[in-house]
Amino acid sequence: MRTWVMCDDFYHPANTVIKGLEPLQELGYEFELSLDAADWAASKLAQFPVLVISKSNQISATKDEAWITDKVEQALTAYVEQGGGLLLIHSGTVGYAESTVLMDLFGGGFTHHPEQCSVTMELVLGHPITAGLALLEPFTLKDEHYFMKMTDNAERELFLTSSSQHGSQPAGWTLKRGKGRVCVLTPGHNLEVWLHPSYQQLLGRALDWCVASN
Repeated sequence: MRTWVMCDDFYHPANTVIKGLEPLQELGYEFELSLDAADWAASKLAQFPVLVISKSNQISATKDEAWITDKVEQALTAYVEQGGGLLLIHSGTVGYAESTVLMDLFGGGFTHHPEQCSVTMELVLGHPITAGLALLEPFTLKDEHYFMKMTDNAERELFLTSSSQHGSQPAGWTLKRGKGRVCVLTPGHNLEVWLHPSYQQLLGRALDWCVASN
C-alpha cells in the first residue's frame, strides 16, 4: 500500500512519525513523506489510495503559516468523496477546528491538552479496526492527552478512548464520506506511543480500513 504522509511541525518533529512508521514498512507498507506543506499539490493525491496527515495547520517546523486554504479544503473533501482514504494522527487534528469544512470531514478537532501525563488507551469492541486484535487490553503510556471538539455526526464510529486524571476523551474514530473513508487517532506525541505493539496494530488496521471498499 502506497501512502502519502504529511508530517513535521514546530511541536511535532517528523522523526517521531518516521521512526513510528518503520515497523509497518517492514510489513510491506510504503510511505512517501512530505515535511513541507509547500510541496502540497492536489494533483498528487490521485497517486495514493491513502493520505496520512500528522502535522498541525503549519507549513513546516520553521514556517508557522497555515497550509490549509479554501483550495486545500476543497481538494481534501473531493479526494475522500471520490474514494480516497484519509488518516489523521495526533497533530493531524491540531489547528483545524476553526474550519467548518474540515471539521465536517474529520468529525472532530483538537482544542487543548494538559501537561503530558499517564494516558490509558482502551479499545472499543465491535468495530472492524478492533475486531480480532491480538492485543485488546488497555495500555497506559505518557502522552499528550488530547481533548477534542466533536461534530454532531451520527455516522461516526468510535473504536478507541483515552483517559487520564483529567478525564476521558474519544481517541479513535472513523467516518465514511461519499466513496471514501476518514479515520482519526489522537494519541502519538511520543515515539514510545507509536512503537507500542497495540498502537502499531491500530495503525496498520487504520490504514487497511481506509482503503477497504465501502
